[in-house]
Amino acid sequence: MDKGLIKQIIRSNRRTLALQIAPDASLIVRAPERVSEKTILAFVQRKLKWILHHQKLARESYRPSVKRKFVDGERFLYLGDWHTLFVIQDVTQPLVFNEKNFLLSESFLADAKKVFEQWYRKQAYEVIKDRVRHYAETAGLRFKRITITGARKRWGSCGPRGTLNFSWRLIMAPMKVVDYVIVHELAHLEERNHSRKFWDKVRLLFPNYQPAETWLKAHSWLLLNF
Repeated sequence: MDKGLIKQIIRSNRRTLALQIAPDASLIVRAPERVSEKTILAFVQRKLKWILHHQKLARESYRPSVKRKFVDGERFLYLGDWHTLFVIQDVTQPLVFNEKNFLLSESFLADAKKVFEQWYRKQAYEVIKDRVRHYAETAGLRFKRITITGARKRWGSCGPRGTLNFSWRLIMAPMKVVDYVIVHELAHLEERNHSRKFWDKVRLLFPNYQPAETWLKAHSWLLLNF
């Protein structure tokens, strides 16, 4: 088949082939280091029906990125809710969140994007750390450490040595979605692929995971629009 269907092939020390449909409907293939291109193309051909279906869904829900202006009245997501931004003078920190609104110091306006990202990263680590510990203790699983990344195409990943990685953008999603991604990666500590055993593990820890999975597929563009 034509390799043109594939936008990117990402090789790593993973054991199996996996497909990822990006928010813009492009196809990304994740492959083991030594798997041949011929094997990859054959795998994509077998999964063509699935690929075309999910590309159609992605195109229907895709929204182009809108450049942030960081002005009064602009809204920002945090844990699934929208909060209004106010640029003010008398605030002692670069960015304050009062559970209702974001208050940005006027003196940090030039670095607003960086300030927001730093705030999101800090919140992501604190929230995700607690939830990972909760689910890990419940399941009797052990992980090495948690890292917060700037990934735009993977909300979470599980390293071969037990490191759990999560994109800071995930903290913009509803808590149920955060929990789903956490459980998904914890399950990979025992099951490295997406086998029936893997999904049984996910279901055991988070029985009603499907709505969260659906939300993430349909609204991922919101988390990327920053």
